[in-house]
Parts: sequence; C-alpha cells; structure tokens
Amino acid sequence: MDKKIRVGLVYGGRSGEHDVSLQTALAVIQAFDHSKYEVYPFYITKQGEWRTGKALNGPVGNLQALISPEQPDASSPDKNDPSGIALMPLFASGGAAETAVTEAAEHPGTLDVIFPLLHGTYGEDGTLQGMLEMANIPYVGAGVLASAVGMDKVTMKKLFAQEGLPQCIYRHFTKAQWAKDQAFFLMEIEVAVGYPCFVKPANLGSSVGVSKASDREELLEAVQLAFKYDRKVIVEEYVSAREIEVGVLGNEEPEVSVAGEIVSSNDFYDYKAKYIDGKSAMIIPAELPEEKAQQIRELALRAFQAIDGSGLARVDFFLDKASGQVYINEINTMPGFTPFSMYPLLWKASGKTYPQLLDDLIRLAFQRHEDKNSIQYTFEEN
Repeated sequence: MDKKIRVGLVYGGRSGEHDVSLQTALAVIQAFDHSKYEVYPFYITKQGEWRTGKALNGPVGNLQALISPEQPDASSPDKNDPSGIALMPLFASGGAAETAVTEAAEHPGTLDVIFPLLHGTYGEDGTLQGMLEMANIPYVGAGVLASAVGMDKVTMKKLFAQEGLPQCIYRHFTKAQWAKDQAFFLMEIEVAVGYPCFVKPANLGSSVGVSKASDREELLEAVQLAFKYDRKVIVEEYVSAREIEVGVLGNEEPEVSVAGEIVSSNDFYDYKAKYIDGKSAMIIPAELPEEKAQQIRELALRAFQAIDGSGLARVDFFLDKASGQVYINEINTMPGFTPFSMYPLLWKASGKTYPQLLDDLIRLAFQRHEDKNSIQYTFEEN
C-alpha cells in the first residue's frame, strides 16, 4: 500500500473568526479519507500559542478534541532531531519561538503538505503563507499576494477597479485619518455613499464588526465598532440586491461552480445570520437566467485571476433587484468549509463531493509547489 499523504491541518488563530475556523477544521477532519491521508492537528489559540498533537487516523468526536490536542511527551523525538516532523514556529507565552515537533517516531520525515483552515487575520491574510513559502512547504490555497489582497477589502476593490469589474460606491479611511479629519469623511460618506450604508473593518470576514448605518449617529457608532477590529475601515453604499455567490477551484486553469443565492434571516447577512440562528437559506443553484449566471461566473473568474488566486476562492456578488446590474462584492480566499457552507455546497451541486474537493485541493497544492520550484531563484553571471 502506498504511503499516506501527511497533512498538517492548521486552525484556530488570532482572529475574530477563530470559532468559525474550529468548525471548519472539525468538518474537514471528519471528511478526509483516512486511508489516504494522515492528519496532524495544529491548533493556534486566540493568544497565538501553537499546540500540536499526534497523527489523526480517523474522525474526532468534538471541538474539545481539536482545541486540546495531545501534546508530545518526554518520549517524543528531540526538537532538533531531524527524524521528527519539523513544522513551524510555536510561540510560547514568554514570546520565545521554538520548533513544534509531533510525536512521529514510527513515521520519520516531514509533512507533505499544510492545509491552512484559518479565517481572517494571521492566517488567511498572507502571513502564514509567507512563512510556508520561506520554508518551501506545499500548502493548500492562495499564495501570499492573493491572500493579502483578498483580506484587505480596500486593496481588493482598487484591484477590481483596475480590472474594470463593476462595484458599489465606497469610501475608506484609517483610524489616524478619521481622527484628523472626521468632518471631511462624514461629508464624503453622506454625499457620495448616502444612507443606509455598510461599515466594515477592511481586514476581516464572517461579517465580524460589520454594521448597517441609517443615519449619522449610527454611522459614528459603526465606525467605532469597526475600528475595534482593524485600523482601516471601509464604508459601502446599500443596494437592494440579491446576494449571489460562486466557487472557484484551480490554479492556472480554474473552474467556476454553479451560482448560489443567500437569503438572509436578518436585515443583512451578519454573523448571527451566518452562524447562530440557522434560519438563513441557501438556494443552489440560484434561480437566474442562464446569461446572467454565465456573466457572474465570468466576472468571478476575472476576479480570481486579478488577485493571482490559486487553489480555491468564493466570489460574492450583489444583483440589483431593480436594474439587474451585477456588482462584485468581494473574494474570499479561505471560505467557510463545513459540509453545510456555501462553497462545498456549490461544488456538490456542480458534481463534486466534499471528499473529492479535498483531494483536488491537495493535488492543486502539490501542483502549485512543483511549478514554483521549477523557477530558478539564483543568478550566476557567466
């Protein structure tokens, strides 16, 4: 029997989306074909401490097993012993960086691939990806640039504008700019964007810190809330629209899934509507004329390529109910990944099962790594 592919699963993290990451990790571990993969858990606490555990050769029972993985004991290989599985930094509470090593004496060597299941900052934003690039370790998903751009909504929107993708009106500012010239930005928002409007931290997802403001008082409160989660805030116009999403899968020749629609149980698709009340509906495939669905798929492909995406992404759109105009909202380079999340469901409706999706993502990670290593990084003058 061929050797199993050893996958390092990284989840949790210093992010407002920590709990969402745990749900994703639990679902992925349950869905892996454990006859093909040996999974090593890497839990990052909300304080940034890395915890490692022994190999998982089957599903785990609950979230508690994920946040308290069994620690290597005194019989584990020495941290400097190359026969152990050398992974990535483990930041102790005192701030000293050590090398995390799992107990794997029976399978000496290194991990084959890392599967980051981190949503939001310090994981989905290019930071972890940069570390893995430096270590020359294959990993699932977008690279450093695409991850960073996909996380920063302001930079993302500027890139989409350069690509000529249709977008809603927006304004943005940093905390320092807001403190210095609040009156100017209030005027800009009220004249250019208007009420109601949406206020968001520029670098976060899962609707954490997002508010809908209907007047100046609500706007001021919303801005202060958004600044709790980021130093940069974006304010977007409200459009009475249907929320349409598609999945993208691939590297140089990406595929696009069927389109799906979110019907929110709340005033807008906020954190509660996404993860708590369970009342929001997903309509897959979305009820759209074929030409409109095709237009959305084409725009999603252009957005994915504009940020130099790889592996996977979910691209979100607004479809104006009155005019039928399509606006791109954002691209998410590590979308929710439970069996009940939109991204896997879009691919299920497109003919790809959850385990097949995991297989494809691992394959694409190896493919991207091989392509990267085919490039010459040194120069010697003749």
